Amino acid sequence: MKNFLRLGIIIILWQVAGCQSTSDYDKQLSNPEFLHRSVQQLTEVIVHDIFSPPVASRIYAYASIAAYETMALSNPQYRSMAGQLNDLQPIAGIDTSRRYSVPLAAVHAYLTVGKKLIFSEKKIEDFQEKLYAEMKAAGIPDEDFRQSMAVGQAVADHIMAWAAKDRYKETRSAPKFTVTASPGRWIPTPPAYMDAIEPNWNQIRPFTLARADQFAPPPATPFSTDTASNFYKEAYEVYQTGKNLTDEQKEIANFWDCNPYKVNLQGHVMYATKKITPGGHWMSITGIVSRTAKDDFNKAAETYAWIAIGLADGFISCWDEKFRSNVVRPETYINEYIDKAWIPLLQTPPFPEYTSGHSVVSGVAGEILTHLYGEPFSYQDSTEVRYGLPVRSYISFRQAASEASISRVYGGIHYTPAVRNGLEQGKQIAAHIINTLKTREKTQP
Repeated sequence: MKNFLRLGIIIILWQVAGCQSTSDYDKQLSNPEFLHRSVQQLTEVIVHDIFSPPVASRIYAYASIAAYETMALSNPQYRSMAGQLNDLQPIAGIDTSRRYSVPLAAVHAYLTVGKKLIFSEKKIEDFQEKLYAEMKAAGIPDEDFRQSMAVGQAVADHIMAWAAKDRYKETRSAPKFTVTASPGRWIPTPPAYMDAIEPNWNQIRPFTLARADQFAPPPATPFSTDTASNFYKEAYEVYQTGKNLTDEQKEIANFWDCNPYKVNLQGHVMYATKKITPGGHWMSITGIVSRTAKDDFNKAAETYAWIAIGLADGFISCWDEKFRSNVVRPETYINEYIDKAWIPLLQTPPFPEYTSGHSVVSGVAGEILTHLYGEPFSYQDSTEVRYGLPVRSYISFRQAASEASISRVYGGIHYTPAVRNGLEQGKQIAAHIINTLKTREKTQP
């Protein structure tokens, strides 16, 4: 009898030890830093591969949705975005009854989708190898590890099948933008005189919007060269602002520059400087805020998905207006009608002026983050430190969005209506997303 009792005690202790081991690896793998680092790695590859702001937003959106959907798959507190995002169908045929790590599966889904949407796959693969080795060191059994990979892969395959039908491939072979000599229309700007970027982006399937022009802004100011006209006054404001910038205004403009491909000229030598995109800057802010708020893995995945969806729809809406209104840039107008020698502080991006893309996506992100975290919310934005710029502090996301918006006037690349109306355009898109997207089963974030 005593032997049976001893055996029973041993079995119980063994079971408890086994449960404790499982709990230990779950706790370690639920560290949101694994996701934060994955987002940062994808950003670094996007910068390296020089993706334009609209294309970068698409990459972030599909990767972030993959991570969120994986997390929500077996979490009853969170609701799938299937049926809420355009054409996204429920994920079927995934065995969630077997033991696996949800965070590991979510990270794998994120990186797998991201890797399929960029060029430098080896950079993602090298990162995966190191990250998975680190996660495996938490003590996850081989069978659970394999099942985690299988679940993440299945979700990634589902998301990529959905992405394949968003008309992105069709836009790769669509006609290029035709530059006209009509007064007031956009033309390429120095120093590289690049072709217009993504003129057909309004054909991309939105994520929550019914159509690209659902939140079209008011019409741009009518073009005029009359010195008494509103258009001339707006251009002259940019000119005067650029000539009288304070040190603080220069810092703000450079901080929010976010030009992924700046062309530099030194004598007869031309070289490029690569930087983060506007969307990448807001994804970085999202990580900073999530860390500041001490979010768990699930909340971090949810927040990245919300922001990435907002950025993607923001660029679709903005680009729709840009190539409809086709407004000339301040640099072109000022050099032609005010001062031939004037140069803006920032390099003019290669696409039409109205509305400001940075203003639109900043309006979206600022409102969504305010919805998720409230106001005030103090944080320090260290995003640009790696590009040699200082940290900037904010007490709210709306403050940051407004600063990002006006920075484009300081930089000499937008007129005031483009930043003012662009910011409002972004806020309207954010309100739509907040009213449309439901990610919690009971209490919304």
